[in-house]
Amino acid sequence: MISDALAGKIDLIVTKSVSRFARNTVDSLVTVRKLKERGIEIFFEKEGIWTLDSKGELLITIMSSLAQEESRSISENVTWGQRKRFADGKVSMPYKQFLGYEKGEDGMPVINEKEAAVVRLIYRLFLGGKTPAGICRQLEAECVPTPSGKQKWNVSTVKSILCNEKYKGDALLQKKFTVDFLTKKMKPNEGEVPQYYVSGSHPAIISPEEFDKVQVEIARRKALGRSYSGSSVFSSKLVCADCGGYYGPKVWHSTDKYRRMIWRCNAKFDGKHKCATPHLTEGEVKASFLKAYNQLMGNREQVIADCRGILEMLTDCTELDAMIAKMNDEIAVVSEQVGSCIRENASTAILQEEYEREYGGLVKRYQKAVGRLETLNTEKTDRVNRGLDLRGFIDNLRNSPLVLDAWDEQLWTLLVVKGTVQRDGSIEFEFIGGERIVV
Repeated sequence: MISDALAGKIDLIVTKSVSRFARNTVDSLVTVRKLKERGIEIFFEKEGIWTLDSKGELLITIMSSLAQEESRSISENVTWGQRKRFADGKVSMPYKQFLGYEKGEDGMPVINEKEAAVVRLIYRLFLGGKTPAGICRQLEAECVPTPSGKQKWNVSTVKSILCNEKYKGDALLQKKFTVDFLTKKMKPNEGEVPQYYVSGSHPAIISPEEFDKVQVEIARRKALGRSYSGSSVFSSKLVCADCGGYYGPKVWHSTDKYRRMIWRCNAKFDGKHKCATPHLTEGEVKASFLKAYNQLMGNREQVIADCRGILEMLTDCTELDAMIAKMNDEIAVVSEQVGSCIRENASTAILQEEYEREYGGLVKRYQKAVGRLETLNTEKTDRVNRGLDLRGFIDNLRNSPLVLDAWDEQLWTLLVVKGTVQRDGSIEFEFIGGERIVV
């Protein structure tokens, strides 16, 4: 916006050329007119154009249009080059802002071991039960710098590290694209332009198995909504059998020598009837988990076989894919019929009641098909996520000790969905594979 302060102080602006002044015809004309209103003239040296001249605006329009087309051509060439690199599977990273990697002599990413240790720590802390906010606090307490070298960590930075496939050695290319070559506005790629997934494109910092475990845990916490606090590995995993609410930590004798922490149903005294489930100490929960774990591992091979059977059923999406394809076809057909109905109404004299009845029926049919498609897609997504859960569970069983003598926080996080506390103090543990064991 041209400031009123310019009026009376400046009467001439000299610039090299129209192309340097603006590459957008509309912006250049708007700016020129605002300056003209205040009696300010612009002289373009290269083209010899004076804006207060009667021919000036016409010449500027022509020259700006040429400059805009030149900008468009350059942008399209750059975009084509970038997409060609993506199609060829060539990976590039913003190394100054990307933790764990640096540019190698051959131009390919190589691991920076000092930074990679921070990435591994973030993944380990998350699988240990910490939230991204909790991880930020710990990194700041340990004076670990951010990817940009700052001391203050942002939750979004930790989340992006936990979700970035590049840390397992793969690369998803063309995540975003430029919508407008003039404004340079970017948007997430939601299928508008091709994406390319390159497996094993560079050295991995995190194993694919650990990366998948983190994605499963992210999905589990997301399903809990705001219930997951990350204050303890027991948060959002101990459930009251009476009311279905979560157990939370409570401090007894907080001001004297008998101070201790117990876990109790958060809603125990809410409502008219208090829950009859007892409180538990951390030691009791840990001891019960060890018994349940050893019982589970005593039948490990059968559990793995059962999980593989379920996994085979989940991954067979032939029927589901056929139904999705059918719904897509239905939506395409109805969309065409809606278009024909509108065009006919616009070009032919027909009763509006008849038109509205036909149009309304098609809209209902379309909405029904879209709703059904969303349900089918959700079902398929759930199957894929459940499959990831089971694959991770099978891998964890394979790589875990047959007998556990001491509490293992990571195994608790990776194997247990929840522990439901009964009135008699027993705990029913539900494992990711679907097995339920009461201790």
